Amino acid sequence: MAQWEVVIGIETHAQLSTASKIFSGAAIAFGAAPNTQACAVDLALPGVLPVLNRGAVECAIRFGLAVGAEVAPKSVFARKNYFYPDLPKGYQISQFELPVVVGGGVVIQVGQGDKAYQKAIRLTRAHLEEDAGKSLHEDFHGKTGIDLNRAGTPLLEIVSEPDMRSSDEAVAYARALHSLVRWIGICDGNMQEGSFRCDANVSVRRLGDEKLGTRREIKNLNSFRFLKEAIDYEVRWQIETLEDGGTIQQATVLFDPDSGETRTMRTKEDAHDYRYFPDPDLLPLVISGEWVERVKAGLPELPAQKRERFTADLGLSDYDATTLTANQETAAYYEAAVAAAGKPNAKTCANWVMVDLAARLNKEGRDLADSPVSAQQLAGLVVRIADGTISNAIGKKVFEALWNGEGVSADEIIEKQGLKQITDSSAIEPLVDQVLAANAQNVAEFRAGKEKAFNALVGQVMKAAKGKANPQQVNELLRKKLQG
Repeated sequence: MAQWEVVIGIETHAQLSTASKIFSGAAIAFGAAPNTQACAVDLALPGVLPVLNRGAVECAIRFGLAVGAEVAPKSVFARKNYFYPDLPKGYQISQFELPVVVGGGVVIQVGQGDKAYQKAIRLTRAHLEEDAGKSLHEDFHGKTGIDLNRAGTPLLEIVSEPDMRSSDEAVAYARALHSLVRWIGICDGNMQEGSFRCDANVSVRRLGDEKLGTRREIKNLNSFRFLKEAIDYEVRWQIETLEDGGTIQQATVLFDPDSGETRTMRTKEDAHDYRYFPDPDLLPLVISGEWVERVKAGLPELPAQKRERFTADLGLSDYDATTLTANQETAAYYEAAVAAAGKPNAKTCANWVMVDLAARLNKEGRDLADSPVSAQQLAGLVVRIADGTISNAIGKKVFEALWNGEGVSADEIIEKQGLKQITDSSAIEPLVDQVLAANAQNVAEFRAGKEKAFNALVGQVMKAAKGKANPQQVNELLRKKLQG
């Protein structure tokens, strides 16, 4: 791999959160019986005409503003011609030469801890189009069924530049985009239902080469795990093929999650194969500056703006701020916790949300919305650690009790279970004396210069105090007596 460079670009189809289809009034609710949500326009019956959905256009404008792109004052719908059984018209209405959104970018965070880094991924464009229907190959006795419920569903196709250099960067980009479209309310992001799906264009080239390698497009990846696995396999396959003297043919491939492999579906078409031309049934889409400004006024605070505020106002690191703005739910929970605990406790709140709370939610497969510990309850716990009522170690016990519903607040649990930290030196000192008397060897080792022996003594005192002694006071008393 060291002599090869991976080049990845991603095309994402985000299903827009409108009540009806992009060119008809038919509903788009998921899970309806086949062909019950397909009207005359979707079925391409003779004489029907498409009418553009204003809500879909506003979703595109919201996205363009959110990624810092140009919202085109004039864009054009085109016919993308190809034959497939689930495409009744024989063409798909899309945009080609003049898309509604041009340029823009998304900043991603890759990796964790010391190895984490940020990278800007450029966007080429985003354009409006209609979805096709669906071919069903199961339970039809060797035949194929066609469900046209999805035909005409509004999509925003978001096309990145080939700026990603690893599957980790590709997944980070997909996650950032997934979070953003949900954040601004234009897509529900439900990958299982196909509301957010990615096509990855993957190629490899030798390090130092400027010319891009031949790309293969992996279609319809509907989970972040599959996206990573598919890219990793495809990269290995392409490198092995080239090193064995073979050539890469441009193609569209599918990923098989069961085998973990990609397989060729068809030789990849180029744009000219689709014979694009402006749709004569649709006028150019004209978006006024006033319309853009109205949409802009309704946008929420964007992730990038919130990250900047978290670092500037709350003193968080870039990594913490990025993690806490990964989605709107986490950001809202964190802000509610800080509002209740106070700004001086912002970093401690961040640690509890990102580490303890996130780990427990992950372990139990829960969403943040289902957390048994509210932001206000977590804040109450943080405040009691900050004011010395309990230690951080005892805090974990209180968190566990809150999670299990053993009390409505940290204060109630601390009182009920007698967890208040011992801060009275006269109560800690006898415990220190007992430990020193019972651990002569550790005392001797510490005085001989072994710092680990001191930590062992601290642990013994904390054990004797059942974890409730103030650790700082224990440290101070021990050192005073050992050095006396």
